[in-house]
Amino acid sequence: MNHAPELVELTAPELRRLIGSREVSPVDLLEACIERIEEFNPRVNAITATCYDRARLEARSAEQAVRRGEPLGLLHGLPLGVKDLEATAGLLTTYGSPIYRRHIPQADNVLVARLRAAGAIVTGKTNIPEMGAGANSRNTVWGATGNPFNPNLNAGGSSGGSAAALACDMLPVCTGSDTGGSLRIPAAKCGVVGFRPSPGLVPSSRKLLGWTPISVVGPMGRTVAEASLQLAASAGMSAGDPLSYPLDPLAFLNLPRVDLSRLRVAWTEDFGTCAVDDRIRQVFRDRIAAIKPLFAECSEVRLDLGEAHRCFDVLRAEAFVASLQEAYQRDPASLGPNTRANYEMGAAMSLLDSAWAQAEQTRLLARFQALFADYDLLLAPTTPVSPFPWTELYASHINGEPQANYYRWLALTYVSTLSTHPSLSLPCGRDHLGMPFGLQLIGPFRSDLHTLGVGQALEQAFATRPALQRPRPDLQRLAEADPPLRSIVTAAPDPFEARGLPRQAGGDEGQTQAVSAV
Repeated sequence: MNHAPELVELTAPELRRLIGSREVSPVDLLEACIERIEEFNPRVNAITATCYDRARLEARSAEQAVRRGEPLGLLHGLPLGVKDLEATAGLLTTYGSPIYRRHIPQADNVLVARLRAAGAIVTGKTNIPEMGAGANSRNTVWGATGNPFNPNLNAGGSSGGSAAALACDMLPVCTGSDTGGSLRIPAAKCGVVGFRPSPGLVPSSRKLLGWTPISVVGPMGRTVAEASLQLAASAGMSAGDPLSYPLDPLAFLNLPRVDLSRLRVAWTEDFGTCAVDDRIRQVFRDRIAAIKPLFAECSEVRLDLGEAHRCFDVLRAEAFVASLQEAYQRDPASLGPNTRANYEMGAAMSLLDSAWAQAEQTRLLARFQALFADYDLLLAPTTPVSPFPWTELYASHINGEPQANYYRWLALTYVSTLSTHPSLSLPCGRDHLGMPFGLQLIGPFRSDLHTLGVGQALEQAFATRPALQRPRPDLQRLAEADPPLRSIVTAAPDPFEARGLPRQAGGDEGQTQAVSAV
């Protein structure tokens, strides 16, 4: 199909406009996406289970709705990739865990249901670490996701499959979620946009601790406008998430125009407490020097975030204890090392630890409010290191110093998680090794529209500067490379078990297909 490369590279808002004007068929778009997946997924392993037959039926129905002149949803006819932490009706949802290798939900969760109601066509699932634990998207069910800029390196996580799929133009819409940086880190490593919204903006119906503000679901995109379109289709109150609240989701279709020259901007290399590779520090300083003239003020600030690391340890562990207690008590060995470590850390904590962490998070929020009394935006690096081989579970050392645990290297993003402020990872050129570099934008409390507006203004400014614009992977070089062996299944003689597939799928609703789970 000669039109496929051009079609899949168009942004989601543009594709939706062309579908509405009958210039692009949802059927043609889906086939172009499938073609792109089949060509490049063997190199990066971003897409796991798929439902192509059902998607084709829905694409034909979407095309007929356009022809009949029916009202069309915000995402009408757009193929959708869903992170494998989100339940999808009739489509394998494994959470990256051997425990769920045969799990096919009967219903979509709230996020997926909203996106489908807006007209999106679920096409496949995107890869993650087991249970979303960590920032390297590898598991024993589907294997590891490689970085589109170098498939031997990691794509970040836990939304790594979504980030890699977007970077390769496999799908125009992909979901993500974020506790300690799971939207922002893979976005930074793959050269796309990841937005961690304020808690409750997009309802998350799968968290067992419904009142926790540290875990959110949110959008990814190749541009800020793509991420905002997904927000417009998914934001708003739901009883499934007690933190959600009434709002006008359509406001995200028209982001405020931000005059960068009027902004007072603060920046920090490390929040005063995070380990950052010296070379990444220099890349960040170079970026600050390049963009400083855009603003009314751009000043380095010193922050005192108290015991932010211990605070995150406790709050994160609480969430894992809530979600993994049954599985751990049944068979601890069924959980991977990251997941098991989180549970065991939490199980050893006391009510005193929990109460202290809740109070410390409140103190941290107050410190952020003091900063934003003087500034409109805070800039920081998104990740402290360049992408490393996916065979390494995590960054164990930074500048030669050992990290306290497998997620301590995520501190640049989890400290802003603790603040509950909206946070955007925006592509900003390449780092010292030629890999994508992500600039983290943290906005004032509950200023999601403003933060996205600033991101879009910066995106437009970066587009005119080769050193700052969003990098694109060399797909021709990727296509010519031999697919690396990226299976990490330790014992699975049954090929269906190794791919995480049910032996019999019973009808289209149960049909699943593995794509490059090598």
